[in-house]
Amino acid sequence: MLGRQHDVKVFIALGVTDMRKSINGLSTIVEEELDLDLFTGNLFAFCNRNRDIIKILYWDLNGFCVWKKRLEQDKFCWPESEQEVMIISRSALNWLLRGLDLSQAHRRLPYRSAT
Repeated sequence: MLGRQHDVKVFIALGVTDMRKSINGLSTIVEEELDLDLFTGNLFAFCNRNRDIIKILYWDLNGFCVWKKRLEQDKFCWPESEQEVMIISRSALNWLLRGLDLSQAHRRLPYRSAT
């Protein structure tokens, strides 16, 4: 299972990641460059320069897991930003994996009351 279903955050490492990296290399990026806690069950997603490979790293109870998707055609619409990391929902991750551009999604409005 790709992470626990409840309270899972998805952290997108923006920019380019060397896909030769596996668990140890990706873990180092999460801890040292992004300054995030690896052992939360959250998902940490990375993409290569050609935007045809995504890897997702996560801790699952007693060990690390790496999930990988390589496109045979097309490219992922990987977000671009000056930030190092972006937090998205699991739904947005699924959209990203299916080729949708997250920058075109409607933003969430901060309303607290209908009146």
